[in-house]
Order: sequence, then structure tokens, then C-alpha cells
Amino acid sequence: MSWDVFVGAETMAAAMRLAAPLLFAALGELVCERSGVLNIGLEGVILISAFSAFWSASAGAPLPLALVSGVLAGCLLSCLFALFVLRYRADQVVAGMAVNILALGLTGLFYRAAFGMTGRMVSVDNFATRPIPLLCELPYLGTVLFQHNWLVYVAGPIALGVGYMLYRTRAGLALRALGDGPRAADSLGIPVLLGRAAAILFGGMMGGLAGSYLVLAHANTFVEGMSAGRGFIAVVLVILGAWRPGGVVLGAVFFGWATALQYRLQATMTGVPYLLFQMLPYVLVLVVLSGVVGRRRAPRALAMPYVKE
Repeated sequence: MSWDVFVGAETMAAAMRLAAPLLFAALGELVCERSGVLNIGLEGVILISAFSAFWSASAGAPLPLALVSGVLAGCLLSCLFALFVLRYRADQVVAGMAVNILALGLTGLFYRAAFGMTGRMVSVDNFATRPIPLLCELPYLGTVLFQHNWLVYVAGPIALGVGYMLYRTRAGLALRALGDGPRAADSLGIPVLLGRAAAILFGGMMGGLAGSYLVLAHANTFVEGMSAGRGFIAVVLVILGAWRPGGVVLGAVFFGWATALQYRLQATMTGVPYLLFQMLPYVLVLVVLSGVVGRRRAPRALAMPYVKE
């Protein structure tokens, strides 16, 4: 077995494509958690966004409009989550799991109502690969970084934008204050609930982008439960990345690489049960997480409801 299986250009290019939806979702979750909100419902947001994008595309909507449809669906479901955790101060974990169950049920119901229960596969158009001129001809890096669809290309700038917002702007400083000391932030005139609502809405938008990506840039179809744990992985990536954008990017690429590797190993080691390879990304993440989780400091007010005195 050659090293190309592990770090070859094709493997690393696949890692970039697989990392993109995780990065979108994890960046949204990062902003949520820095404001003090733990959104376990991200899994449901991704799923309902994927279905909305698929439904729009299958109805003949242009791909950009289908993408917007998916993002809006994610925002709407996140607004429901925000209502319960901010207005009614529901337990954030319980509310998030309720959102996941709701999304799973709604997408299954509407999918079967619209397309029947015959198991037929309905395909939609997808965003085409757009190699960047000149750069795509570079040895190795050209294949790894510059031969993707535009959604992969924008993932990096979005991560930079989130990092700039968090650490170089007043809004970012206020957002971090909401997660570390909401009562002190409130005493300084920072609207705690409004700030957290904005963070949840941004998380929904990014989760919607991740779900739309799965349909319009990856699978070209919708399958019930196709989020496949990506929302939970995004939450793990935030912890793995120490609640920092740079760490989240590295974590997303690492998980994308591990997923791409398991596909390559399945193709090259046909004598080994494929289920062992499917475990690989999750086992690697657990190994890495077990070594760092005790050394990471979460926002002090994470998952704690705020009650104004």
C-alpha cells in the first residue's frame, strides 16, 4: 500500500470536499457556543435544510434559489430553538434533541408524501466543479485546493471572517462576553438575549449552508437521515478546536481526511470488512478528543440560561 492512499492528491482533495459541510456547521456552532448557547439541534438543522434545498431543486428552482431555500429552513428551525431556550429558558440539550427529532420526523413525512415510499432515487442538479485558472495546474496543490465547486472555496473566507469578527471587532468582544460573563455584559448595556438570538440565527444559517451543500454539492439527492451525525460531529469539532476558528478548521480537515481515507481503504483492502473502515473517522476523533478535552476551557456560561435580575 502506497502513501498516496493516505496523503495523495486525490485523498486530500476528497478531504477538502468532505470537510466543507462540517466546517460550515462547526463555525455556526462555534459562534453559538461563544455566546453561551449549546445547540445540539444542529443535526436537525442540517437535515431539514438538506430536504428544503432538495425539494426546491427537484421542483425546478435554480440552484442558487435552492441554496437560499435550505439556508432559510435552517434559520427558521433555529428560531424555534431560540424561542424555547431564550424565551422559555428550556434546557438547551433537551430542546436541541427535540429539534433533531422534529426534523427527522418532518423530513421523512414530507419526503414520503412528495415522492412516495417506493425507494426510487430522485436526483437533482449540483454545483459544478470550477477549477481556478493557473492555480489548478500547480503540482499536488492544484488538485488538492483549486479544483472544487464554489462552496468549497468560500469555506476558508467564511472561517477567516468568523475569526476576524470574534477577535477584531466590538461585536465579537460583546459576543464572547455573553458566553463568559452574561451578567457583567448585561450591566454594561449589552443585550444578552438579543445577542444570543443573533448567534443562534447565525448558527442556523451556517447549518443551513451545510445541509444545502450535502444535496447540491455532494450527494445530488436526499435520503432520510442523510445528516448522518454531522451536526454532532460539528459540536465535537468545536471542543476539539478549543472554541477557536483556527482549531475548528483543523478539526474539520482532519475529520474530512479520516473520512476520505476510509473510502480509499475500502477500495484497496477488499478483504477486510468495510464496517471496520467506516468506524475509522469516529475512532480517530475519539482518540484525539480524549487527549485534549480536559485541557480545553469552555465558555463559563455555556448551556446556562440567563435570567435578568
